[in-house]
Amino acid sequence: MSQTYNLTTPLSEADVKQLKAGDIVNLTGVLYTARDAAHKRIVDLIAEGKDLPFDLNGAVVYFVGPTPPKPGEPIGSAGPTTSYRMDSYSPTLIQHGLRGMIGKGKRNEAVKEACKKDGAVYFGATGGAGALLGKRIKSSEVIAYPELGPEAIRKIEVENFPVTVINDTFGADLYQQGREQYEVK
Repeated sequence: MSQTYNLTTPLSEADVKQLKAGDIVNLTGVLYTARDAAHKRIVDLIAEGKDLPFDLNGAVVYFVGPTPPKPGEPIGSAGPTTSYRMDSYSPTLIQHGLRGMIGKGKRNEAVKEACKKDGAVYFGATGGAGALLGKRIKSSEVIAYPELGPEAIRKIEVENFPVTVINDTFGADLYQQGREQYEVK
């Protein structure tokens, strides 16, 4: 039976260890936006031993390239990007303290193993609901790689940002559980 949690970022190990695939989470606090180009740059910085654009410890990264904001709004439409493009980078970020990722679609086995080993979760956000998700974003500031345009790293503040736990720290996968429920035996 799934539960609903209200969590504030940064997330602690205890925060993520209580979550199970299928749980609903309303996130409040700071998220960082990053897609594949930014992920590559962050992983390169880690490999070079250089400072990162934000602290990974307890951080949650949202895989999104938002549209420009309308006048007076902090951000435009902010729907999730397909997550598998970050799969080759995510285990390194998780190993260095990342606690949560938000996107859409399945993750590979290496990401699921990293979530189990190092205590992180993968959240799904509703694809096609970018305009509604954008309304949960209270502020947005580009903090790194402005030359990447919509794929620049942003620090965004969210309030009650709705996500679903897809992969938990126990190795469960909501997508797999859903299929198994309806497969003919």
